[in-house]
Amino acid sequence: MTTTLFRNLRLWDGKADAIAEGFEVLVEDGRIKEVADRPIGSAAARLIDCGGRTLMPGLIDAHVHAYGVDADLGRLDRLPRSLQALRAAERLKDSLKRGFTTIRDAGGADWGLAIAVETGLITAPRLFYPGRALSPTGGHGDMRPNVFLEQFCGCCAPTQAISVIADGVDEVRKAVRGELKRGAHAIKIMASGGVASPSDPIYALQYSDEEIACAVWEASAWRSYVLAHAYTPESIHRAVRLGVRSIEHANLIDAPTAAFMAEKGAFAVPTLVTYEALQDEGDSLGLPPESMRKLADVKGAGLGSLEILARAGVRMGFGTDLLAEMHRRQSDEFTIRRQVLPAADVLRSATSINAALLQKEGELGVIAPGALADLILVEGDPIADIGVLTGQGERIPFVMKGGEAAIDRLA
Repeated sequence: MTTTLFRNLRLWDGKADAIAEGFEVLVEDGRIKEVADRPIGSAAARLIDCGGRTLMPGLIDAHVHAYGVDADLGRLDRLPRSLQALRAAERLKDSLKRGFTTIRDAGGADWGLAIAVETGLITAPRLFYPGRALSPTGGHGDMRPNVFLEQFCGCCAPTQAISVIADGVDEVRKAVRGELKRGAHAIKIMASGGVASPSDPIYALQYSDEEIACAVWEASAWRSYVLAHAYTPESIHRAVRLGVRSIEHANLIDAPTAAFMAEKGAFAVPTLVTYEALQDEGDSLGLPPESMRKLADVKGAGLGSLEILARAGVRMGFGTDLLAEMHRRQSDEFTIRRQVLPAADVLRSATSINAALLQKEGELGVIAPGALADLILVEGDPIADIGVLTGQGERIPFVMKGGEAAIDRLA
């Protein structure tokens, strides 16, 4: 049993509006045992003098593509799965260095990668994953060249790194059940057009009411939920009306739709950093010209969508959705959101709100007795200057996952 006592720290607990002083935190057997505003005695504990640094919950990114190692997703499917997995392991390790102790993959990660994380074969954050995202033919997950449409059925087409094609209620039902059998913690569907896909316009509605309702029912039967890629008010409203719990992106949302999301208790996971990265680097990294043209349709509305969602009271999670080498920008999402939102709101999105989204409220994303001991030490005050979280972890010298030091540069 490993015991650690953190002393001489400033505390941000994952929920408060401000940093607290004068606290100590005791970790025992992988969980937080005590948080006290007085000295904690423990003869067996390893004592960590935090040197006045901020102790806060490990960060959670709720929209990552671990296997998204190429900006052109059509090209990605021509890479060996073994190579994708090795590159995914490096991407996950880099996230851990940046203070992300939990990742929700949003399409592509599989049970093999999850086992590698759980058994310690690779150094990585906790991994939640929906398996392959479900897409209709011609939808956001259909990266097949047109010549392949008559040569392969959707389930057998060579475009299966991130998504699987399923048309009609029966195919959707089978695909959902298959991903759940393979350990998926949730199910992702494509509900509108997207940037990375070559042919579908952003406004395109994807999946019928019956298909979406089927996916929601099957997921809820496993006490799970559905997340949906959706940009426009119509696609978002449909998805939420039919029981989808988590809306990914939501750039083009309007006020009435945001109010409907709040009424239904749905989450939004904006991913603004990916649009900045694509604008800067998409051409050089081989993003198809069709995708670069569609980028303008959603990028400019990003900050406004945050304001609309915040005014409506929608719970906003934190996501990034970065592909290829752009993944190094993961922590820039903090400073982008800070342009329109209070720092504490942005930090909560990457900790306690994302924990609630993952159905791990009180267990992840907070510093409180009984929570898992996923903790980071940060140089500086992230409430006063959220920029201390950016970069590649240079100002995060200590990362703890499950009570064990994953990164320790305090010495």
